[in-house]
Amino acid sequence: MAERTKKAAAGSARVGLLDELRGFAIICMVVYHAMYDLKFIFGVDVPIFFDGWFDIIRDIFAGLFIFISGTVCRYSSNNLKRGAQCFFIGMIMTFVMPFFTGGTIMFGILHFLGISMMIFGLGEKVFDLLPATVGIIVCAILFILTWNVQSGYIGIGGLFELSLPSKAYEVGVLFPLGLHNSSFYSADYFPMLPWFFLFIAGSYFGIWAKRGALPKFFYPTHFKWLATVGRYTIWIYVLHQPVIYLIFSLIFR
Repeated sequence: MAERTKKAAAGSARVGLLDELRGFAIICMVVYHAMYDLKFIFGVDVPIFFDGWFDIIRDIFAGLFIFISGTVCRYSSNNLKRGAQCFFIGMIMTFVMPFFTGGTIMFGILHFLGISMMIFGLGEKVFDLLPATVGIIVCAILFILTWNVQSGYIGIGGLFELSLPSKAYEVGVLFPLGLHNSSFYSADYFPMLPWFFLFIAGSYFGIWAKRGALPKFFYPTHFKWLATVGRYTIWIYVLHQPVIYLIFSLIFR
């Protein structure tokens, strides 16, 4: 009985480590966007931040943020509402960003997370037909198989490739899925394929987190300031670009 009570208490509390990891991920994202602005808006070359290896690191931290966003959906009582709000903020960014940076965000991470939350909110009972372990494995496989959708195929490069119809990439309105032609541009771009499968994998991980089934060190807060940052990621994401742009404008212009 005591053990059951302890697990229930752990499951009802926030998972401190996840807040901290999300805070770390958003800080990395802010740094990346600052380097992006320096290079492409203010003409300050920062070579180390745009080597090939840095793109890999960028995707790792963005993936961590998406995975944790899927996890915390298990703690929300209304993912439809959260998703709609997130998507609405993303659309505001779409219309506002050209005035700051000259670039356009057609389907950035806020658009992606908003749609993903709403899909999860509508289909949670369907997703839960799979046990958490099976769900994570299936999502991992689908994530790998759809990683190269933007390159025109499903599969693993060099092993097997299933080409997708080239006409699908010319439709224009399918860019949220990762299907677009070479003229498409979005300063921040996270298509549903493959990232949605990482989000849903996070939601399956959230089942374990909420049950209190994770190792004990996941639940307490180790760095309070970092956990606080992790709880306000959406506002940091919305506000950091205008603030960075203002600071750099004062310095360089």
